[in-house]
Amino acid sequence: SYFLRHARSRNYVSESEVCKLESVPLDFGDYHPLKPITVTESKTKKMNRKGSTSSTSSSSSSSVMDPLSSVLDGTDPLSLFAAAADPVTAAPPTDGARRKRDKDESSAVGSDFEPWSSKRGEILARYTTTEKLSINLYMGSEKGKATTAGSAVSEKVRTRLEELDDLEEGSQKELLNLTQQDYMNRIEELNQSLKDAWSSDQKVKALKIVIQCSKLLSDTTVIQFYPSKFVLITDILDTFGKLVYERILSMCVDNRVSLPDNFSPESVNDTAKETCLNWFFKIASIRELIPRFYVEAAILKCNKFLSKTGISECLPRLTSMIRGIGDPLVAVYARAYLCRVGMEVAPQLKESLNKNFFDFLLTFKQIHGDTVQNQLVVQCVEIPLYLTLYSPAIDWILQCIAYHAPDVLLTEMMERCKKLGNNALLLNSVMSAFRAEFIAARSMDFIGMIKECDESGFPKHLLFRSLGLNLALADPPENDRLQILNEAWKVITKLKNPQDYINCAEVWVEYTCRHFTKREVNTVLADVIKHMTPDRAFEDAYPQLQSIIQKVITYIYDFALLFSVEKFLPFLDMFQKESVRVEVCKCIMESFIKHQQEPTKDPVILNALLHVCKTMHDSVNALTLEDEKRMLAALINGFIKMVSFGRDFEQQLSFYVEARSMFCNLEPVLVQLIHSVNQLAMETRRVMKGNHSRKTAAFVRACVAFCFITIPSLSSIFTRLNLYLHSGQVALANQCLSQADAFFKAAVSLVPEVPKMISVDGKMRPSDAFLLEFLCNFFSTLLVVPDHPEQGVLFLVRGLLNVIQDYTWEDNSDDKVRIYTNVLHLLSAMTQEAFIYHVDKVDSNDALYGGDSKFLAEINKLSETVVSQILDHLKTLGKEETLKRQSQLALYFFNTILAHGDLRNNRLNQLSVNLWNLAQKHGFADTKTMVKTLEYIKRRSKEPEMSHFTDLALRLPLQSRT
Repeated sequence: SYFLRHARSRNYVSESEVCKLESVPLDFGDYHPLKPITVTESKTKKMNRKGSTSSTSSSSSSSVMDPLSSVLDGTDPLSLFAAAADPVTAAPPTDGARRKRDKDESSAVGSDFEPWSSKRGEILARYTTTEKLSINLYMGSEKGKATTAGSAVSEKVRTRLEELDDLEEGSQKELLNLTQQDYMNRIEELNQSLKDAWSSDQKVKALKIVIQCSKLLSDTTVIQFYPSKFVLITDILDTFGKLVYERILSMCVDNRVSLPDNFSPESVNDTAKETCLNWFFKIASIRELIPRFYVEAAILKCNKFLSKTGISECLPRLTSMIRGIGDPLVAVYARAYLCRVGMEVAPQLKESLNKNFFDFLLTFKQIHGDTVQNQLVVQCVEIPLYLTLYSPAIDWILQCIAYHAPDVLLTEMMERCKKLGNNALLLNSVMSAFRAEFIAARSMDFIGMIKECDESGFPKHLLFRSLGLNLALADPPENDRLQILNEAWKVITKLKNPQDYINCAEVWVEYTCRHFTKREVNTVLADVIKHMTPDRAFEDAYPQLQSIIQKVITYIYDFALLFSVEKFLPFLDMFQKESVRVEVCKCIMESFIKHQQEPTKDPVILNALLHVCKTMHDSVNALTLEDEKRMLAALINGFIKMVSFGRDFEQQLSFYVEARSMFCNLEPVLVQLIHSVNQLAMETRRVMKGNHSRKTAAFVRACVAFCFITIPSLSSIFTRLNLYLHSGQVALANQCLSQADAFFKAAVSLVPEVPKMISVDGKMRPSDAFLLEFLCNFFSTLLVVPDHPEQGVLFLVRGLLNVIQDYTWEDNSDDKVRIYTNVLHLLSAMTQEAFIYHVDKVDSNDALYGGDSKFLAEINKLSETVVSQILDHLKTLGKEETLKRQSQLALYFFNTILAHGDLRNNRLNQLSVNLWNLAQKHGFADTKTMVKTLEYIKRRSKEPEMSHFTDLALRLPLQSRT
């Protein structure tokens, strides 16, 4: 009891003044911590640690030294590493820098050019077949294997010649009746065989594999699979071309110095040139046109080793070779491959690309010739489907030509396309490949051309879809916009096939949203509903319908305007599949949270979004993942935070009550509602300036009741504890004393239910640290809670202490004693004449008891119990394995006495000395901490009325660890 009987009297105001930081005027000059720093690169020489270094690093504030750099003494390890590793910075900017600059200047293909790799997946997914396929596989012979080390050169030459003869004779095996997946797997096996043959130095075998694969491109027996076959085979050709180029390049290494990127043929040694020529001669001896063309095109880049003009001479010759391919489909894909290789190795040679395309235009009429028609009859393929097979190749050729091409050239090509009859296929590719700005500026011309096209060949709705894709990226002339929409929609709305209709409508919705008002958008949505509702056609078009919703909310993000679009909510009703419906609702809520700047009370918005949120909430079930629940709760919480009825607090509370009934399965939403209602109560207090009328007092009690009945429905125990404490504080601030007591009692009664382990972010953690943090917050609140007239002195503190005493703590935990020590802080604060803080318009115990001796006696009894518990625990820690814990707790208790006890009392003074010695007794005390504590005591001894600290400092020895 002597601890609190001799608690130090505190003058909180003067102590606060003493503890304030001294204000010192600072002149920053140009320096500001948030100002961006400009760093200039520097070279640093590594020297010994004690030596000086030369560094030229500078920032926007050279007068302020960087504390991290100064520690490193100038030898920053990352800078040293970078300087050593990067020859560009280490050496004068000669070869490396110039090489990079030359490469940047000569490369005509930038990041705005869509690469072939981005189209590959789309082609494979689009052009599929269920028919059986066949493939010719190269079967390697024993002769193809590497010869022994001792064999003569003539033997090696003879073997090579036999291999080439074997190649021509066709040592191959035909595999029939393959499914599409089997075929793709076989092609992948061939690709791997090519790499294996190359790595085992069987170059002729590798060439055989490539030739056999190239021959497959002349086969159109399953014509609808041809584009996908082209993609798969050209992957192998690309691999081969890369292997040959790297092989020859590796032969050019001289004294471990490789050729620069922009090397000249003069710098290539004779061996590399001879090898390169050898490859071209081998390929020239291939008898069949198609494999000879493809394999030479694959190694086109190797011409760089032979002459500067090699590529520019080869491209026109290869272009002319394609004229010998009779099948127009095979020919157009050969042209596409040549364009692809040409853009990679010589993008500046546009003339050859243009010639390639004009050659195609001259042979375009072949598509409608008898040979092709007979082939389609045999394979039962309709002409519209056949024409779509050309699209990837023509699109790619036109993309290569149109890249950075002047408008004059594009206009000329457009005119040439016009002259060809039935040019829908070309027109579609032109719209796919040319710049969107070029197409948009001539939208009416294109609509005229589309109207003239023959419907039987290539469907007009696909042409309008391509036009719509361009108009989504670029704006047409303002005067033409309505006419364009009318012309397009006239065609789209007549489409009978729901899938064709929705594919077009999806594209043109964006154009409508970009350029027109809600009236036109409403008309379009109504038309979509009309087309997609019969026979539940919408069930097969969810991706397109989702895309339409996404586009609408992207352009109409004023939700008052959006929900005034009459057909928007009926449009949502088409999403009948729950998973899709929830995804759409999530998109709508994300848009609302992103764009809604001001809180709203618009009943149309509230009703619609409550319906949307309810849809998301109702999708939650036992199988829903925690991440999904968190995401849905975050979206609903974002909506709740944006609802405000201004000063109509009762309406606001009614909204929260309705939301609680709607979203009861998502715990984070209930937590948000409790916080929102508490905030509402505090807002009421602010408006009334703390002086509640009868009406506002009743309203605040309704808010408190809302929280009190909602908290028990939560599953997380610490969420409940913290909300009881928070809501109790709000009740106390609003003078609802009995309600505040009820919250605090509920919190006290919940503490025994805290489990030893709790789940935190999916992992089990001990709960002690969380409980300790909660109880410290609770003690801080209990200081200002007035005693209930019928419950006795400090009834809440006593109740909490009983619960702490009975709680089962871990054997190796000292949290119980740390809590008791914090209780002493609370009890010490309660003995003061005036408490350190108060709640406005609430009389705490300092006002109620006025320092009454009976009240102080009760506090002393409690403190005596607490102190004895602490000392008993310190005694139990006397075993060797717990001496470190004993040292830490002894020092912790010593600091408590130092801060809160009156050390003029001899017994208290002696207790503190004993605790100091106990902390150091077994050498576990931290010397730095002990020294700083002693310095603090000596500093305090110089303050008024603190002279007794001088004697105390003399009684506190510092013991060495030894």
